[in-house]
This record gives sequence, C-alpha cells and structure tokens, in this order.
Amino acid sequence: MAVHARTLEFYEQLGLAQEVVDLGIVMNAMHLWDQGKLKADIPIGHFGRDLSPFSFVLSFPQDDHERFLNEKLGYSGISIEWDTELISFADDGERVRATLRKDEHEEVCEVAYLCGCDGAHSAVRHGLKLDFIGGAYEQTFYVADVQATGAATATGGVNMCLNVKDFCLVLPIRSTGMQRLIGIIPDAVKDRENITFDDIRPITEKLFGISVHQVNWFSTYRVHHRVAEHFSKGSAFIAGDAAHIHSPAGGQGMNTGIGDAVNLSWKIAHVLQGRADASLLATYEPERIAFARTLVKTTDLAFQIIVRRDFAGRFFRTFVMPYVLPPLFHFRAVRRWMFKTISQIRITYRDSALSVGEAGTVAGGDRLPWDGVGGSDNFEPLKSLDWQVHVYGEANMAFRGAVSERGIALHVFAWTSMAEKAGLKRDAFYFIRPDGHVGLAHPAQDIAVLDRYLAQHGIRMKPPLTP
Repeated sequence: MAVHARTLEFYEQLGLAQEVVDLGIVMNAMHLWDQGKLKADIPIGHFGRDLSPFSFVLSFPQDDHERFLNEKLGYSGISIEWDTELISFADDGERVRATLRKDEHEEVCEVAYLCGCDGAHSAVRHGLKLDFIGGAYEQTFYVADVQATGAATATGGVNMCLNVKDFCLVLPIRSTGMQRLIGIIPDAVKDRENITFDDIRPITEKLFGISVHQVNWFSTYRVHHRVAEHFSKGSAFIAGDAAHIHSPAGGQGMNTGIGDAVNLSWKIAHVLQGRADASLLATYEPERIAFARTLVKTTDLAFQIIVRRDFAGRFFRTFVMPYVLPPLFHFRAVRRWMFKTISQIRITYRDSALSVGEAGTVAGGDRLPWDGVGGSDNFEPLKSLDWQVHVYGEANMAFRGAVSERGIALHVFAWTSMAEKAGLKRDAFYFIRPDGHVGLAHPAQDIAVLDRYLAQHGIRMKPPLTP
C-alpha cells in the first residue's frame, strides 16, 4: 500500500511521479483507535518537508500500481508475456540459456543476463541453489478490501488499532472508494479452517467502530523474514521478494524491491551499451544485500514491538503510541528522523567499490541531498538517467572545459543555506550516478580525480564507435 519518497524520486526520473501521486492518496495523519474510540492523531502529512520533493507517505495499492507500470511499459512498446513459466536455466559463462513453458509448449531462449523477480518462491533463486535464511512469524495475517462506513473510513489517513491483543490497519483506496483492512487473525478464530471475513467481522468492526457492507476481497497469509545468501551468481540475479522478505512494518517491502530494480537496471544497461565494464555488475549484490539485511532486522524489531502480547508490547501500544508519540511529533527533529527512517532516503552505499571520497558530510554512496526549495531543483537533471557532475557554488573555467571534453553534463547550482544544511560543500564537485546516488565526492575541482574514477571503474561516457 505504501509508496515512499525514494520510490517517487526514482519515478520522477522517469517522469511518472506526479501521475502516481494523483492516483494515490497522501496520508496526512495516523489515527490511533481503541474499541471504536479515537485516542490520538499523529500528523504525518508532509513531515519530510525540505528533505524530499515527496515529503509524505502515499497510499497506492499494489494491484493498481502494477497496472499503472504495465501500461507505461506498453506505451514504450514492451509487453509482458503472461502465463509463461521458467522451467530451468543454465549459465555457461557467456550466455544464459533459459527453458520456458507457455501454452503447454517449451522453448529455449538465450540472454546475456537473467534476473529473477519472481517472488518468495523464486524459481531463479532455487535454480541458483541459494539459501533463503530466516523464518516465519507465528501470527496469521488477513487482508480485505471492503466497503464500510464509520468515523475511521472518513479520515483520509492511516488508521491503527491500539487494542491490547489485536492489530489492524484501515487505509483508503482511491481507485475503488473502498477501505483496505490489514491485520492479525484474532485468537478467538485463528484455529478455524477456511477462515472467512465473517469470522473476524465482529472483532474488526468493534476495533474501529465501523460497519462493513460489502467484502470485495479477503485472504489470509503468513509473514516471513528472510534474506537470500547471495543476490547474484554468474550472469543471474535476484531482486525483490525473491531476494528478501520481511514484516509489513513501515511498508518497506515493495519499495525495497523497486530499489533493487533501479540499482541493477542502470548497471545492466551500461554494460550492454558498452558504457561500462562487466565488473560494474559486481556492485549490485553488496549494495543491496547490506540494506536488505539491515531492513529485515529493523522491521522485525518494530513488528515484534507492535504485535507482541507481553507487558512491553501492551505498554507500547496503549501508552507510548497514544500519549508519547503525538506530542513528540511536534518537534521538527523527530519528524525529520521519522521521515528519513521510513522513506528510504537515508540509504547509502558508502561501502561499495563504486563509492569514493567525501566533501562536506556527503560521501560517495550517499543519496544526493535534495536542494529544491525556493530556487532551482537539483533533482531535475537526474531525469537524464546518466552520470553527471554537480557543483554547488561556482565552477572554474578550466574544470568546466575539462568536464565538457569528457562528454559529461555539468550542473552548477547557486550556493544556498539549504545546500549547506544538507551537508554539501561549497565549490566541491560531486559525480552523480544514474540512480541519484553520489559516486565520487571531492572537495576540490580536480579533473584528475574524476579521470582516475572513470578509469578505475571502466566507465565510458559515450558508447564506443562501431567499426
């Protein structure tokens, strides 16, 4: 349901962000309920102001989200081959041969690279014989799309129950006018077979004081927390749920999978276009697996605090959330910390082989800080989806000429207080990756430093000429 700022920033590079925002609902507040009574409100609308052009959490159901992306692929002349199964594949070091089954017929295709974005039961991960390390939570979850009335359905925000034993969320769905319910199957019915919505209806309606008139969809599922031992082997990769699955705390799963796809896709594109050595692909796993492991640990901790039945869990739900968190949110530092935590803008690849140098407090591997309030927007040039040099302040003529000679776009931005607060250094140069992360940061405008970086990583700014 949740689309976070970092995902929308990626979509903005593709020119899609505003359409997604218009299709979804900006969550202006989190409303905390107990037995049908509103206990507290936490204002989360635009709580990341000055940190991102998308300073909010967007509610946009994944099924609508997928249809939107499929349509955009269609406009680009790309169609998805549905009802096609991967039977097996083999990597000979030069090409990957994949056997596919469609309409009861098998065919073999050869590709340079194979990426398994095929979910928690990934055939690609199994084919690579990669362990999927972790476990499952004991609770069974449910999800339902319903038509309902009641105070909790008119808030336009995230509704969460604070019951001592129960956990449930209610979120609006703009495309249908329905509400999505997400929660844990109550103890009173968890041992029943073939659980239906009517089994949980009395408890769920009481939690929020709502009346459900129609059930459009209902399903139960188990939640796992796992990370694959590797995200790549040879010319095959895995991404998204095939590589990592975790609790729904913070709505991180889909956004992390999209982040995987962004990270890998520009690197594969550069290699196939002859703009980088194949060694560039070796940076995908260390960059993304480190974040996935950290995310699984943090979401697991947050999830356990939210749902646990012991004194600590009850204390957090019934005291900390309704009485401590709302007043804390009045402090700007708390709002900024919370936004950075859930929006994924604080993801960094500082330990990556692609990350070099530091200027100010911004280092190679960091997401480029946004500087777009009251003036030029430094995220606008990222729409080129290409490497570029940024200078905040002034760029000397010699550096300008040298960068231009190498076929690299140079963007010079006026020095602002916002840039300074973001940790950028005046007159330093930052070599920005196609995904908006800093590759190289250097405090002086030294073209030799940039040349060494390009040579070290085999990056070529223009495709080689074909004889």
